[in-house]
Amino acid sequence: MSFTVTDFDERYRAIRARDTRFDGQFVTAVRSTGIYCRPSCPARTPKPENVTFYPTSAAAHEAGYRACKRCLPEAAPGSPAWNLRGDTAARAMRLIAAGVVEREGVPGLARRLGYSSRHLTRLLTAELGAGPLALARAHRAHTTRMLLVGTDMPISDVAFSAGFASIRQCNDTIREVFGLTPGELRARRRKDVHAADAHSSPGPIDLALPFRAPLDAAGVFAWMAARALPGVEEATPTSFARHLRMPGGPAWFEVRQDEEGRLRLRAGVTQLGDLAPLVATVRRIFDLDADPLAVDEALAAHPELASLVTRTPGIRVPGAADPHEMLIRAMVGQQITVAAARTALTTLAEALGERTPSGILFPTMAAIAEHGAEVLRGPAARIRAITGAAAALADGSLTLTVGDDGPQQRAALLALPGVGPWTADYVRMRVLGDPDVLLPGDVAVRAGAAAAGIPAEPAALAAWAGRLAPWRSYLTAHLWRAAPVRTARAKTPKET
Repeated sequence: MSFTVTDFDERYRAIRARDTRFDGQFVTAVRSTGIYCRPSCPARTPKPENVTFYPTSAAAHEAGYRACKRCLPEAAPGSPAWNLRGDTAARAMRLIAAGVVEREGVPGLARRLGYSSRHLTRLLTAELGAGPLALARAHRAHTTRMLLVGTDMPISDVAFSAGFASIRQCNDTIREVFGLTPGELRARRRKDVHAADAHSSPGPIDLALPFRAPLDAAGVFAWMAARALPGVEEATPTSFARHLRMPGGPAWFEVRQDEEGRLRLRAGVTQLGDLAPLVATVRRIFDLDADPLAVDEALAAHPELASLVTRTPGIRVPGAADPHEMLIRAMVGQQITVAAARTALTTLAEALGERTPSGILFPTMAAIAEHGAEVLRGPAARIRAITGAAAALADGSLTLTVGDDGPQQRAALLALPGVGPWTADYVRMRVLGDPDVLLPGDVAVRAGAAAAGIPAEPAALAAWAGRLAPWRSYLTAHLWRAAPVRTARAKTPKET
């Protein structure tokens, strides 16, 4: 079951109940006031005849509504629909969050999705109530609000970090969306529900990351700790940090959980325009836009899984910091343990990675293609497969992005030597955030299935898990957790 609703009566019942589960999934525009709110807004419920529901805040902006100053709808977690869905609209939303419109414009976004700019605008307007420019503008407004409320960055830096071309453009947009200037919005932050999250120290940004509870943050930190590459990444039971390459240059971030269970992000970028895409990347890594109540309810409805859900409510499926890196890590990790893969990847990063003053960046695909065979160990065919995949990514003959069409991405990966179903599906799970991927041939998944009392043979497990669509990635995560032999988790079927 999903808590996503499209019917007017269902949505109206949600806002009348002030149900936080729907925050981020739609907004409520009130004709009598000219504002739009999140579903859980504490204000008096408007009359049905005064209400219009919009799928995105951008659609409400386009219709002439301002954001509510009380419930701050832009502060809600993102909609889980953009991962749950694999259609053009969902792919566009993921790419917009990744900053494609700011870097490549609407024509670049349209090319990535295989449409003309005009047709993409028509498609998104029909589906989401706003075209790509309006959707990108709404995303910039959200980022601006987040940075104004959560940091003490100068307003000029906030404007460029959010992707605006000028301070004036930022001022005009914020005034139109929120009915306040950026300075007035910042002055109100002590009245914000996140007022305690304001950070007054200079230096890197430090802000709160909203999410839908429950959240198994400890599980994500543990996952990262088992795979962290020294110099590139660092993980503790309550934090994860890493260096990564962004379009504007090297960047880094740290996510930590405070004593109250909130997640905080510290980050630094070379170019301010990379900040918003970096925040989007972190949200994907921690699966923060997931709908945990819908996932838990669907899985717990099956007696074999109820105890697993009770043991780990709000389980998340970790995402990837970089799609290209994710493919290389998956290929290196085939048929070996997590520890062995970590050793091999650490050697690769130390030998070929780019060193910065504070750490190491994972090697570029060009470096792996040219020198990977000198560093990697193992069967020659496997090394050729890894360096061949890196070469295809480096020369552009293979594309791998967060906005890919899932089936097309899978087919493209399966066409590579040395990539089989496990690798292609694992990459799809981690890069696209696809919530419905099962890895029935994975040794640890099968061990977890046996421990949970469900069929463990690949064909039987796949047939049994069919009833759990569209949440089979979360089933996979639970079965990994249930596997009694932790060191076997990375072992996978041989892929040729």
